Amino acid sequence: MTEQHEAPSGVSGRALQKDIPQATVARLATYLRVLAMLADDGVAIVSSEELAVAAGVNSAKLRKDLSFLGPNGVRGVGYDVAKLRTRIEDVLGLSQGHRVVLVGAGNLGRALVGYGGFRRRGFTVVGMFDSHPEVIGRSVAGLVVGDVADLAPAIDVLKPTIAVITVPDDAAQDVCDLLVASGLQSILSFAPCELTAPETVEVRRVDLAVELQMLSFETARNAPPLPEVAHAVSGRIAHRAPAHTAAGHPALKHSTSSHSATEPSSKGSVVTP
Repeated sequence: MTEQHEAPSGVSGRALQKDIPQATVARLATYLRVLAMLADDGVAIVSSEELAVAAGVNSAKLRKDLSFLGPNGVRGVGYDVAKLRTRIEDVLGLSQGHRVVLVGAGNLGRALVGYGGFRRRGFTVVGMFDSHPEVIGRSVAGLVVGDVADLAPAIDVLKPTIAVITVPDDAAQDVCDLLVASGLQSILSFAPCELTAPETVEVRRVDLAVELQMLSFETARNAPPLPEVAHAVSGRIAHRAPAHTAAGHPALKHSTSSHSATEPSSKGSVVTP
């Protein structure tokens, strides 16, 4: 039996949550996904190197992230998959599971409700609502679509902890206001607009267009130059430089420096819509 250090006595996941950076929280969710896959494959112990590779980070960053959870592994042995998984679930607030309501029964909403991965990760969709008469009353993945006009009393009965908005842009703020008035404090929105909510309400936005733009930017930045562009640039350098200029000549260094200065210096240079 492999020895496994537990978190310090009296320190709960909730007590640790305040000290964990947001970037670390995002990676903890990735580690949890990997640990779930390892558990499904019957793996009992995993090293930091193996877990880091599977999660796409370096082992030093992984160990630093996991240090926020308290002592978890044994040097030279690794992490107990089941115990580390439980620990991360506790810190992420997943131990008791979450009940989710979704507003918007369009194509995206129906796809999200039909995704079985949510339940496996502790999220159960307990209600789905829409305002379109042709949609209300239909069955989607075992749920009957309710009228959004009945959302407030339904929330009192369903007791959700998270709401998901998948309605058009022009209706998103009204739905958000209704959810806030009904007591929801955690909202995930797929609407492209920014939503206004009290500071006590956590609103996260998933903008698929922005994500595609980021991918477009990375693709353009990493793509090799077109042959005609590369030929034109090399031709201008050859025309400007004296025939006897060597690779180490200051004139060529200046030309190279000026060209590279026009390159994007960071991922943050992408323009949002």
